Amino acid sequence: MAPTLEEAMKRLDMALGLLEASVSRRLEAEKRRGGLETELQLMQDDRARLAVELDGALTRLHRFEAAADDVGRRVRQAIGAVQTVLAQAGQLEPEEG
Repeated sequence: MAPTLEEAMKRLDMALGLLEASVSRRLEAEKRRGGLETELQLMQDDRARLAVELDGALTRLHRFEAAADDVGRRVRQAIGAVQTVLAQAGQLEPEEG
């Protein structure tokens, strides 16, 4: 039973259709992979930028903490000085501590 030319053409047409579908799937997969690589690069860039911003924020935080500690120390000294002056004026018993 020899295949006819028409049957051979149909098989060839089906094979070409499968090949085209396969190529389309492959191209789409490559496009998605390229998109994922681009997205990954953007995320890495964002991570690096955020790390730099975090370092800057931590540096500022440490400076603010040091300034707050200094202000607290000065306020305690001022309170102590005021209490000493009032105690010397006889208006306040000095606190122990």
